[in-house]
Amino acid sequence: MWIPSAPVALISAVAASAGVVCIFKDYYSGPRYDRSVRADGKVVIVTGATSGLGKEAAWELANRGAKVFMACRNMEKCEEVRRDIVLETKNKYVYCRPCDLASTASIRDFVARFKSEEPQIHVLVNNAGVMEHPQGVTRDGFETQFGVNHLGHFLLTNLLLDTLKASAPSRVIIVSGSAHFRGHIDKEDLNMSKQYDAPAAYAQSKLANILFATELGRRMLETGVAVIAVDPGLSDTNITRHLPMMKSITRFFIYPLFWPIMKSSKIGSQVIVHAALDPSMERCAGDYYVDMKKVNPSKEAQDFELALWLWRVSEKWTKLNEHKAALVNANAA
Repeated sequence: MWIPSAPVALISAVAASAGVVCIFKDYYSGPRYDRSVRADGKVVIVTGATSGLGKEAAWELANRGAKVFMACRNMEKCEEVRRDIVLETKNKYVYCRPCDLASTASIRDFVARFKSEEPQIHVLVNNAGVMEHPQGVTRDGFETQFGVNHLGHFLLTNLLLDTLKASAPSRVIIVSGSAHFRGHIDKEDLNMSKQYDAPAAYAQSKLANILFATELGRRMLETGVAVIAVDPGLSDTNITRHLPMMKSITRFFIYPLFWPIMKSSKIGSQVIVHAALDPSMERCAGDYYVDMKKVNPSKEAQDFELALWLWRVSEKWTKLNEHKAALVNANAA
């Protein structure tokens, strides 16, 4: 009887184990959203569409027939991704537009240009974000994570609300995450200027995302604008680039441990596609979805008084009314 040598047996065992891990990963990641649902005739904006979830969501929506505007900071990278999407989906209606969520002026310029080009918007995907960024502030002086993840999208959404209402039925999708369960809104030091803690700042920004969805959903009742907060789960994207472990040799040991339970960006993006297109989501009013299923967010995320307080602070900090007036004056000119 032939007995395999030790090296051959070892290679066979490793290959078999790898196969089992891959099967487990595919099963654990979950299903894709129904491929038969189309997006023809819909105008979509996706922030942070040059990589990760935003890139895959933009690709998926373009592939289903939508006209997609990629709102991104890096135009060179955006154009590279846009070309790939157009070639792969055969959809030529995909556009790059500069929008830096760390700058309220850039956001206003993006909205002004978009409104001059398009009379409608059916889906706004607030996806862009940073995670555990080193201490710093945006161009307007906001703590970076709170400024980009929450305030930038707060301003962008509000400046587009009139168009969203006029285009109803329409949807606003806000990408949050399970980190919001660890989050707390620090009313005394919302900008974390006294004591900065990167993980706490990130968790606070993700909680702010859901509180924003809660209050926006309340305000959009009976307008035809649906509001959905989504959690893509643990997905393999470059949002983790600022984590300490990703900057050291430990990443070579830790990353493989998490890989089997990490979704690919394409699978992670399916919760966005589901929120954007599924008919059942048309009347959502700030609901929170994980893996395409409605769940309850944290207790603090369900605090309606806190959501209203955060709205008013965000309105003041972003100078929302001033930006609205500037847009009106620009259109009048």
